[in-house]
Amino acid sequence: MVRKIILDCDPGHDDAIAMILAHGNPEIELLAVTTVVGNQTLEKVTYNARSVSTMIKMIDVPIAAGCERPLVKEIEVAESIHGDSGLDGPELPKPVVEMCDKHAVDLIIETVMNEPAGTVTLCPTGGLTNIAMAIRKEPKIIDRVQEVVLMGGGYHTGNWSAVAEFNIIIDPEAAHIVFNAPWKVTMVGLDLTHQALATPEVRDKIKEIDTIPAKFVDELLEFFGIMYKKSQGFDSPPVHDPCTIAYLIDPTVMTTKSVPVDIELYGSLTKGMTVTDFRYPIPENCHTQVAVDLDHEKFWKMIFDALKNIG
Repeated sequence: MVRKIILDCDPGHDDAIAMILAHGNPEIELLAVTTVVGNQTLEKVTYNARSVSTMIKMIDVPIAAGCERPLVKEIEVAESIHGDSGLDGPELPKPVVEMCDKHAVDLIIETVMNEPAGTVTLCPTGGLTNIAMAIRKEPKIIDRVQEVVLMGGGYHTGNWSAVAEFNIIIDPEAAHIVFNAPWKVTMVGLDLTHQALATPEVRDKIKEIDTIPAKFVDELLEFFGIMYKKSQGFDSPPVHDPCTIAYLIDPTVMTTKSVPVDIELYGSLTKGMTVTDFRYPIPENCHTQVAVDLDHEKFWKMIFDALKNIG
């Protein structure tokens, strides 16, 4: 069954690959791309979303810019990973895809309310500011969304602090709103995405595809790999955000476990931590689950196939 999704993102190297996977897989109907401050400023990540859309000829999907700052905190970007543009490395085509004239929060609300109830999945791969604002502006979307599948957090692993992941710690108040809303949330966190490594073998297969989008992805991974090696010591970079799309295409690409998750807001050393409670028994009303193990081969085959489909 085709999954209708809204991709809320902050491109970002791995967000760009998530866009490519969503556009290139027939199991996904991409209803909208919304952007939020995160990996870089809102202006830069929105430009990147339009540029990637231009390159892959994704001209029929509305793109709307959203929140330019977190709910409470000051802006914190990931220049050490994504560079000054947010997509350093490859040469970006000049965008020709036009912007939607709506604010991203309004586009999210309107799309969810206009589609049949239970048919739209929200897929945030950046900070959760837009999603939290949408909940606050129109709480009715909570009952109409099929589920929220997000890249963020980690039940054992942090990357922006000892215990907190970047997408959560840049706007923990927004994350608290989203995780505590009474809808189904699947957290695809670092424990899972650190298994999605762009190894030399993966890059060789991408090179073999020999198209403009494939060359673009390889150049993304080249820069991404250098920055991840320098900043976090990875020999091959983890490609976080496409894991959410892969799960929506085929949930068997990963295993998940139903456990309560909440967001730490006050700890001087633990703010932004996705506190995950694995104690037995799991509450019957638990509405959150975490991704645990990835089928690496199946995951990358989805990306290879999407690149071939785009051509």
